[in-house]
Amino acid sequence: MITQNSGLRRHGIFNYSIPALAAKLADGRNVLTCPSAGVCANVCYARTGTYQFPQVKAKHARNLARYLDDPRQWRHDLVTELAAPKYRNGKLRVHDSGDYFSDDYVTDWMTVARAVPDVLVYSYTKEISRFKRLVEPDPPENFAWVYSYGGKEDHLINPATDRMADVFPSEEAITAAGWHTNAGSDLDAVLGPSPVGMAQNRIPHLRKAIGQRTFREWQATERTGTASAALNHPQP
Repeated sequence: MITQNSGLRRHGIFNYSIPALAAKLADGRNVLTCPSAGVCANVCYARTGTYQFPQVKAKHARNLARYLDDPRQWRHDLVTELAAPKYRNGKLRVHDSGDYFSDDYVTDWMTVARAVPDVLVYSYTKEISRFKRLVEPDPPENFAWVYSYGGKEDHLINPATDRMADVFPSEEAITAAGWHTNAGSDLDAVLGPSPVGMAQNRIPHLRKAIGQRTFREWQATERTGTASAALNHPQP
């Protein structure tokens, strides 16, 4: 179930993926895998490029189906896989594609992390309220996370206390904002100083859609627009 994509391999980081945003499984089940996605859904890198290769999409769907069909077996299989010598003192990024789509799924990942204490397990997530309820009170010692802007729950991020990340138009924009970059290693998002900035990907049509905004700015505009629309068109 664990792989290495090209961007993480050079830093010795492994990754676990499920379909980005949503999936329709072979048996017809429809699953929303990123329930708190906001503007990020419009420009998701995990819905482009190599992520769209049939064999890649099939593997991500299998990972999701294995969990949904038998969570207990899924936990056992992951812990067994992570016990292999190559993962000892290793790093695993959970979800370079997808997010923590249910309470049980979060809890099961925390169980897996506790069972492999010599592996650093980490994630970016937009599931802010879920993490504040289920993870923050008692996180595994080897689990690290960063709240990522661009989702429906951006307003729940506390800049004074939370580790946070945002997408910027460029490295220069990150520096100008006084944020720290993760350009050296993806691990800097969870191990380096916060807040963390990430430069936009290089896919032309996605860069055009984002423009010169950060995800945080873009999402705030969407949230303000939604609130204004509600005020102008109240429910009967």
